[in-house]
Formats: sequence, structure tokens, C-alpha cells
Amino acid sequence: MIKAFFIAMGLLTRIPVPKLFHINENDSETLYGWSVLFYPLVGLLIGGVLILVSWVLSFLTLPSHGLIEAGIILLVWVLITGALHLDGLADSADAWLGGYGDRQRTLDIMKDPYSGPAAVVVLVLVLLLKFSSLVVIDWQVLLLAPVLARTIVMLLLATTPYVREGGMGEIAVKNIAKYSVMIIFLLVLIFSVVLLKQKSIALIFIFLVAALLRRLMLKRINGTTGDTAGAMLEVMEVTILLVLVAISDFEMPHQAL
Repeated sequence: MIKAFFIAMGLLTRIPVPKLFHINENDSETLYGWSVLFYPLVGLLIGGVLILVSWVLSFLTLPSHGLIEAGIILLVWVLITGALHLDGLADSADAWLGGYGDRQRTLDIMKDPYSGPAAVVVLVLVLLLKFSSLVVIDWQVLLLAPVLARTIVMLLLATTPYVREGGMGEIAVKNIAKYSVMIIFLLVLIFSVVLLKQKSIALIFIFLVAALLRRLMLKRINGTTGDTAGAMLEVMEVTILLVLVAISDFEMPHQAL
């Protein structure tokens, strides 16, 4: 179980993993499936690091109205994940635009290491939206966004065919303990409601967006890949930030009364 956690951390972050827990050829296939269950915990670790960075920055007096602080938090966020999921988002953006609705062409473009204009535009927009949200969000949202996004990816992999043959991704999806996935999902849901309180209504919209993205994947490529899972993660992170910021702004006039 401990090694499954470190496999998840090594896949989802650039945090150094002890050699004892590196993947080797003697690992059982079940271990890869168990690693998916630790995605929310890795998200909690990332959120904790971001909150720590935010707390340290709060002691500095920077004449920027939070802009520099937001930029630094975003930088740490990208560095800690190694931009891995942004790469998946870029590949998916190019593939969806250039695939012209064709399944095989879409899958082939995702394997192309080069990025086209669609990838660049989508990456800039996502990072810009994240940055603007980080200027005004509360610590609860900063903690919750990485957790919820990775929980949604866990659900995606547990409920969606993996269409890229070979590799650890296919092995992991085939060996996910779906009963455990549902238990973890319920625990994260309770955790989210406790943190968000009256803002918990936002979870409905967040999961609707996730369901729509999954449907688009099924319609285009009949399932998911590592790239589309990474794209889902990035889109859900920015969706969570934007939705919760919007709800906070909507509540302000009511609170003023």
C-alpha cells in the first residue's frame, strides 16, 4: 500500500521518491491499480504545499495587491507537477481540433510530441484563469482544488475504458478496485462539504462539467488516455477555482445586508 502511494506521487508530481519505492519489473499489476486510489491523497499533499507557500508569502509586504503572490503560487503549482498534466492538456487540445471528429486521427495527433496553435492558446488561457483566481481565493479552495480534480480523474479511470494499449496506464485501469474508489469518493465528498459549507452547492456544477468532459471523450475516442486524463485534471482544477470564486462574489452583496 505504501509503495502504491509513492507510485501515485511519482506519477502525479515531481517530488523525489525514495529508490526503495521506485517502479520495477517485479511489481504486481494490482499495485498499479491501487496507486490510482491514492490520487486524492497526492492532491491533498499538493494543496498543503500551496497553502504553506501562501502562508509564507503572507508575511511579506509586496505592493502588488496579491498579483505577485498569485504568480509565485502558480509557479510552485506548475513546478510540483512538472507540467505533466499541462502537457496532456496541450496534446488533447491539438488532437480535438486537428482530429476533425475522427477517432484514430485524434489518437495519432495526441502521440505527436509537437504543440500546435490550439495547444498554446489553451495553455495560456488555463494558466491565465488559474492566476486570476489565485489572487482572490480562500485557503479552503486552494487546498480543495488539487484534491477534487484528482478525485475526478480517479473516477474517470475507474469508469471509462482506457483506449491506449500498453503501458502502466492500461494496467492500472484494469486493476482498479472500484468498490474502494466509491468509498474514497464519498470521503472526499464529505471532506469537500465540510470545507465549503454553504458553498457546497458548487459541487453539483463541478461534477456536471466533469461528466460533460467524460462524455466528450467517449464520443470522440470511445474512452480515455493518459493525455485526456491529464487534460481533465487541468480543466477541473481551473473549473473548481472559477466556480468557487464566482460563488464567493455572488454571496458578497447578501452578506453586506
